Amino acid sequence: MAKISVIGAGNVGATTVQRLAELELGEIVMTDIVEGLPQGKALDLMQAGAINDYDTQVTGTNNYADIADSDLVIITAGIARKPGMSREDLIKTNSKIIGEVSRNIAEYSPNSIVINVTNPLDIITYVSMKATGFEPKKVFGMSGVLDAGRFASFIAEELKCSKKDVEAMVIGGHGDLMVPLPQYTTVSGVSLPELLPEETIARLVERTVNGGAEIVGLLKQGSAFYAPSAAIVRMAEAVLKDSKRIIPASAYLEGQYGQEGIYFGVPVKLGANGIEEILELKLDESQYEILRKSSETIRRGISQLEI
Repeated sequence: MAKISVIGAGNVGATTVQRLAELELGEIVMTDIVEGLPQGKALDLMQAGAINDYDTQVTGTNNYADIADSDLVIITAGIARKPGMSREDLIKTNSKIIGEVSRNIAEYSPNSIVINVTNPLDIITYVSMKATGFEPKKVFGMSGVLDAGRFASFIAEELKCSKKDVEAMVIGGHGDLMVPLPQYTTVSGVSLPELLPEETIARLVERTVNGGAEIVGLLKQGSAFYAPSAAIVRMAEAVLKDSKRIIPASAYLEGQYGQEGIYFGVPVKLGANGIEEILELKLDESQYEILRKSSETIRRGISQLEI
């Protein structure tokens, strides 16, 4: 049986553990620095198993030693950006947190696959790769699955069709400079530009780019966690079942899309070995320009790191 460790017992981490437990994908360890928080949530989830018919073992802990020999580690720790906090402040704070987390992963689970969820995602995934010392293909970030899910949801709402029939593709940096790709987005195999006018697609793209901010604005406090946890589990399932899913993820580029030495959201083949292949799509010039701007932002963030 696989062993899965989730670092961080906040809304994203705990909801991820719930989804993993319900799918019975393996034994789960949830750890957090707050004493009692992961233990209490783990106990609650164990009791839910008797009602929802799953037998997954869920353990809560404050001790990194308990993640030993994990097959998959999911990092949801770190802080969210607060009012008045600059992007640079967020990078500085979360890079320190994730640097420590990643060194513990390397010590206790040196053969694991790592999925990072902490923002700013592409930059912090780079921190995790460097701090663990793992091969880049074994450390990647959850971004595109979430962004594509948001795009697909908005498309289904516009077309009044089932979300199940929409396959959306989003690449680029996670955040304001993501690039939804209408030409690679289909509804039951039909390309999106054949179904919606250009101005409508542009409106849906804009809403997708601001999808996370829209939810934060409505909640007033906190941020999304239902859709992010669903995206994490889709990626986790691809790794644990070695299913070779073609999905967008933040992957380390080595020349693809004209970029090298950074993490970037691109379509990948995901399996038991992590990122097994990066797919390079043909883009139009305007999309390449957004990608170049996005990569510059990521490079500036990396230049601020102290790792």
